[in-house]
Amino acid sequence: MTKRKIDICEYAGQIIKAMRPGILITTKVGDKVNSMTIGWGTLGIVWEKPVFIAYVRTCRFTHEMLQGNGEFTINVPVGDFPRKALGLLGSKSGRDMDKIAAAGLTLVEPNIISVPGLKEFPLTLECRVLYRQTQEEELLGDEEKRRFYSIEKGPHTAFYGEIVDAYIIEE
Repeated sequence: MTKRKIDICEYAGQIIKAMRPGILITTKVGDKVNSMTIGWGTLGIVWEKPVFIAYVRTCRFTHEMLQGNGEFTINVPVGDFPRKALGLLGSKSGRDMDKIAAAGLTLVEPNIISVPGLKEFPLTLECRVLYRQTQEEELLGDEEKRRFYSIEKGPHTAFYGEIVDAYIIEE
C-alpha cells in the first residue's frame, strides 16, 4: 500500500462535494479508534494554515474522543466505496461497538499524527486541532434552530484541524 501526496487545493471541490452524502472523521484515544459519518465541514485557510473544520455534536462519542486527543483524520471516498458503511458509522455509537470492524473497514497507519486513515475511504487529511468552539444556540437563526437543533441533541463544536498531511491511499 502506498500513499500518494496530494495538493488539497486541487482536491477541494471533490472533498466538499463528497460531504453531501457523507465523509468520515476518525479519532483515536489510546488503542480505541472510532469513525463517524459527517456531512458538515469547512475546508480553508485560517491563521495562514490549511484547515478542515469538523462540526461534531457535543453528545457524540467522537466529541469525547476529540477532547481526549486533539487529532483526527478526514476520510473521503474516491470511486467505489462501501456506501453501507456511511449509514452504520452515522447511526451507531462507538461507545457500544467497534464500528470500524462492523463496517469491514481497514485501518492504515498515519504519516504524522496518531490517528489512522481508512483504506476504503482513501483521500485522507491528517489534522491537529488548533481551536475548538461550541456553538451558542441563542446566536443561531430561527430556521437553523428549527431544522437542525433540539434540546435532546445539543449544539455542535467546531474543531479547527490544521491539515498536516494529505494523501490518497493506493494499493
